[in-house]
Amino acid sequence: MISLRYHIISIAAVFLALAVGVVLGSTALSGSLLSGLSNEKGELASQVSDLQAQRNELNARLNDADSFAGAMGPKIVAGALDKRSVVMVTTEETSPADRDALKQLITQSGATVTGELQLTASFMDPAKADQLRQVVTRLQPAGATFPTAGDPGTLAGALVGSVLLLNKDTAQPQSSTDELAAAIGGLTDGGFVKASPNIGPGQLAVVMTAGQATGDGAGDKAATLARFSAQLDRSGAGTVLAGDPASASGTGAVGVVRADTSATSILSTVDNVNSAAGRVATVLALREQLDGAVGRYGIAGNAQAPAPGVNPAGS
Repeated sequence: MISLRYHIISIAAVFLALAVGVVLGSTALSGSLLSGLSNEKGELASQVSDLQAQRNELNARLNDADSFAGAMGPKIVAGALDKRSVVMVTTEETSPADRDALKQLITQSGATVTGELQLTASFMDPAKADQLRQVVTRLQPAGATFPTAGDPGTLAGALVGSVLLLNKDTAQPQSSTDELAAAIGGLTDGGFVKASPNIGPGQLAVVMTAGQATGDGAGDKAATLARFSAQLDRSGAGTVLAGDPASASGTGAVGVVRADTSATSILSTVDNVNSAAGRVATVLALREQLDGAVGRYGIAGNAQAPAPGVNPAGS
């Protein structure tokens, strides 16, 4: 006769067997899983190593190309802007080293740099748009015609263009020296610009920026600089907006211009002014503006060619 003790021992044995089976099964599965993961890890590590090697090779090629552009740049641009004058406009994000290198190359092209106007963060700040608009309207030189568009970027471009760019037909100043001093002084007092000593008007302008706008109102900040640059172009013999690759993005000033057909039809842009090749392209683009042509140059996907007169790869 089967006793209660027997039933208890049998049930305990069954549960013990199940427990042992689960442990053994999970151990075997874990071993198989760990082995698979280990193999995957090895393959991924190999892929990462290959990609790093490719990146290093590409960087080496880029460095070689940029060194070549730096060495040949002065020869390429020699005489391109002979006896011309250029005023430089920068933002607080502009690299001083890039600015100085471009200024030197402009000088080597035969042109004279008439000064630098730096736009402060307040200039692009949407919260100060009304204040900038009021200051610009108050400083409008007698006889100057401003566009009906009420956005601060366009109006500021009209003001700066009227005092810092020569008439594109006569190469004569469009405003008096007193009007120039009043305009730059008023913008400076408002905290919107900083000007180099004895800044004067030029035939051409180059606007340098870097990166993309961030934070609240990023799109408005980029649009203000883009519209300013486009209006500056309309005010003189030509303007080039030059930035780094990040500036060609959706919230970068270069990217905003390239997305606007009305702006990109008159304003030339360069998206790699942080490189020697980009600075050469900027000087050549200024020459092209003088000749009445326009283009989008650099390395970003929305550029049409690396530089004026250079066909893109595969074309």
